[in-house]
Amino acid sequence: MNKHINLKDILNYEQRYRTTFINSLGGFKSTALIGSRGGDGYTNLAIFNSFFHVGANPPYFGFVDRHTLSNIMDCKEFTVNHVAESFYAKAHQASARYEKEISEFDAVGLTEEFVNGNYVPYVKESRVKIYATFSQRIDVSVNNTIIIIAKIKEVILPQDCIGEDGYVDLNKAGSVTTAGLDSYFVSKPLERLPYAKPQQFQKVA
Repeated sequence: MNKHINLKDILNYEQRYRTTFINSLGGFKSTALIGSRGGDGYTNLAIFNSFFHVGANPPYFGFVDRHTLSNIMDCKEFTVNHVAESFYAKAHQASARYEKEISEFDAVGLTEEFVNGNYVPYVKESRVKIYATFSQRIDVSVNNTIIIIAKIKEVILPQDCIGEDGYVDLNKAGSVTTAGLDSYFVSKPLERLPYAKPQQFQKVA
């Protein structure tokens, strides 16, 4: 039996229940740790699951943040590090509110990795890593969230995870996904389908 829930029901939910319900309702999402470093030199690590594709030429992506990421505003550079099954619990712990002087890298037991003279560290344990530069901030007035648009500067990932057509096999890379704010999953591919064209489609009974 289905349950029908209207807007009034949702708004009457207890705050944490409502947050958990709405966050998990959107389905599985990509999960990554954002590494940043402020002008004072302190490094920071935070987990996000709101990434989305913006464009490929130039290569842009975006994500949603409720509070301004001051480190990103400071130096305009940050890293995006896919979370793997081997350290998802440590990645989740990075969501805790540590004091500014405490680096989440140290607090949760992950390793800073500086590559090619970059100012901001990668997560060494991550297999898929992106170095990005800040491009645009969009303030969303309806709920006081912020959309950050960034440009990809560098990508590091295993060679055998890149297909001949450029497809990145995240299942092979071991990237995990999330539903809601605290449930982690490993992916299981079903099938990779060809580019869709009207004349190719065959209805299945």
